[in-house]
Amino acid sequence: MEDAVQTMISNLEKNYGKTLDQWIQIVTKEGFDKHGEIMRFLKEDHGFTHGFANLVAHKALKSDAGSASDTEELIFKQYQGKEHFLPFYEKLKAIIVVFGNDIEFAPKNSYVSVRRKKQFALLIPATKNRYEIGINLKGHEPEGILEIDTKTNGMCSHKIHLSEITDINPEVIKWIKKSYENAG
Repeated sequence: MEDAVQTMISNLEKNYGKTLDQWIQIVTKEGFDKHGEIMRFLKEDHGFTHGFANLVAHKALKSDAGSASDTEELIFKQYQGKEHFLPFYEKLKAIIVVFGNDIEFAPKNSYVSVRRKKQFALLIPATKNRYEIGINLKGHEPEGILEIDTKTNGMCSHKIHLSEITDINPEVIKWIKKSYENAG
């Protein structure tokens, strides 16, 4: 996965005329402090694709796993004030890791991205009362606990809401596994 990021960084100047450091300076001067603001600015004002805008936004905010000094620190920050959801994350991670040996858990500031060849899930302690699982099942109709996701800027096509650890049931696991299989 790190090779793909390096390739994107190398292609940034070729595709958009400036280096990563130069783009970080540009977005920093704009005073953006939210990922979505940076994404919108780069896409609308500079014609960036989603992937390149996401890369610059994460690097500018130091919210990607590569910029974090300690991934455990990112997990700790995510669950601060929502500690009761940490067992959800631990249980989901234990279930997901069994799907295959090609899974990467990449903590960000507010969620953990779960990837295979591409991202297939997000594990999100969304609020003090709601845990969300974002999954990628593009083209799949909402069904049962599976809802269309309209809020993660295209990072996921669907979401599942959890409030109790017992909500992590066979249906939840089925949808995550289907997303994992589609990401291969």
